[in-house]
Amino acid sequence: MSVRILALVGSLRAGSTNRQLAEAAAKHAPEGADVVLFEGLADVPFYNEDIDVEGGVPAAAAKLREAASGADAFLLFSPEYNGTIPAVLKNAIDWLSRPYGASAFGGKPVAVVGTAFGQYGGVWAQDEARKAVGIAGGKVLEDVKLSIPGSLTRFAETHPADDAEVAAQLAEVVTHLHSNAGEAAAA
Repeated sequence: MSVRILALVGSLRAGSTNRQLAEAAAKHAPEGADVVLFEGLADVPFYNEDIDVEGGVPAAAAKLREAASGADAFLLFSPEYNGTIPAVLKNAIDWLSRPYGASAFGGKPVAVVGTAFGQYGGVWAQDEARKAVGIAGGKVLEDVKLSIPGSLTRFAETHPADDAEVAAQLAEVVTHLHSNAGEAAAA
């Protein structure tokens, strides 16, 4: 079964190691799993119920929702900003959780991974992202975790796709998402 996994990256920086991690996940995805990086989170306005009206949803938010509706699973990449989830990732979760009762996450499998410079690899932010996406209706895979510490030094000269240990770990994460998406579709 072919599974489409939408990757959302919580860093907008051009040289983001979390974006590189997402690229590595796409490159090393097992057969049957298609990891697609969403482009355009920077263009999505902050969630505001006043602009989330039928026929008036901002184009960037509509594009995000459309990409999410075609996904079988989600893979979120979260750095850690001041001990918590980056605003851009939280905003994406907010847009996808609405309209009320019609969350784009709607029981679909979600894994949250990431890398950060600190010694814990962004675990606080990733825990916050899991909490938010779970409340938003996603089926959070709590046992699928990958937090890579020391991002700036570990990936200073090596892209995560070329780090054998990281590539294997990402392939395992994507395999779990693929498996869970297949189970959800069969149910």
